[in-house]
Amino acid sequence: MKIFVKAKVKAKENKVIPPPQRLWQEKENNGSDQKEWFTVWVKEPPVAGKANKAIIKLLAEYLKISTSNITLLSGTSSKNKVFEIKK
Repeated sequence: MKIFVKAKVKAKENKVIPPPQRLWQEKENNGSDQKEWFTVWVKEPPVAGKANKAIIKLLAEYLKISTSNITLLSGTSSKNKVFEIKK
């Protein structure tokens, strides 16, 4: 499964905001290909991959999976990122 993330770095707190539940339900009902974006705030700066590692750790906690099950597919140096989630 792929998830799309809008990263907010150098934040005051770490948090994950999932896409609205309404979008998830519409996608299941319609078979829509619309992208749902998670918004993830991390305290780390975007230096030497620190923010990306923090995002992976935070997503793993949120999804209750191991960090090894999350891979950054694209957006290494962008605010918009795509992650592959393996379960």
